[in-house]
Amino acid sequence: MENKAVIAIDLGGTRIKLGLVRAGSVLLTDRMASQSGQGLQTRLPQIKATLDRMLETAGLSASDLVGMGVAVPGIVDPILKRVLSINDKYSDAPQLDLAGWARETWGIPLYLENDTRAALLGEWQYGSGQGYDNVVLMTLGTGVGTSAVIEGRLLRGKHFQAGILGGHFVQNTQGNRCNCGAVGCAEAEASTWSLGQRATAHKTYAQSLLCRYDTVDFEAVFRCAAQGDALATTLRDESIDVWATCAYNLVQAYDPEVLVLGGGVMASRDVIIPPIQHRLNQNTWATWGNVAVVPGLLTDSAALLGAAHLAYNREL
Repeated sequence: MENKAVIAIDLGGTRIKLGLVRAGSVLLTDRMASQSGQGLQTRLPQIKATLDRMLETAGLSASDLVGMGVAVPGIVDPILKRVLSINDKYSDAPQLDLAGWARETWGIPLYLENDTRAALLGEWQYGSGQGYDNVVLMTLGTGVGTSAVIEGRLLRGKHFQAGILGGHFVQNTQGNRCNCGAVGCAEAEASTWSLGQRATAHKTYAQSLLCRYDTVDFEAVFRCAAQGDALATTLRDESIDVWATCAYNLVQAYDPEVLVLGGGVMASRDVIIPPIQHRLNQNTWATWGNVAVVPGLLTDSAALLGAAHLAYNREL
């Protein structure tokens, strides 16, 4: 079966990543703007056209495919292959029969999974999580994504939301309102979607280097902090503290051997990892030792490889 290829799709909020995967290797990739606010249905024709071109370039046809794996930024039912709940992005996805679309278009089965869970599956099988039976992933960026493998099994839970909502652990009951409706979630306190508002609302924003940027994101914050900007330094340090607290909560909840950190913000891993590792080392209950904090190895391909792995291993 692994001689055959898999179509892998990662439905990001900003970009849709497409891949052809064979036996744990990405053969070809492409990407397009997600336009997620307009729904997913309108993007399916372009996704199909792009994938057909990729198949032609690779010299493959539908008969060379074993299936399709799709990573979705929401809660999904991998058994019935339906999107159950999704926040702001691709709002029409719960009404779509994606399995039917894959079957009618290429004659292949579809495997659906939450995007962070798919990324963890990729890192567990092919990246930083190899060799461990207990792994937690935390992705930092637009949001705070989490997922867990416990005793060699991908954690899903009865309602398919186990492990993936760590970004909505409440950390500050007097904090910012989250897009989930709660107050003080990790995402509300330290993610790209909340960062700009936190920066512009600060009384020193007009004197900060950050006011020169059209968009205040973590790349700008870490760059300005390295230049000694006071506000950027405050935002950086506050965010790292939130991430470290979230990581501590994840370790207490899931008892992993290793914590894998992913997301675009990990370009600043040398600044981020040490304080998170220090926080985890303060866990007095971990009498066996310390959870290792490691960066993800697969960057943009983790969710693609994880989604493809589902098609090769249907029992997952």
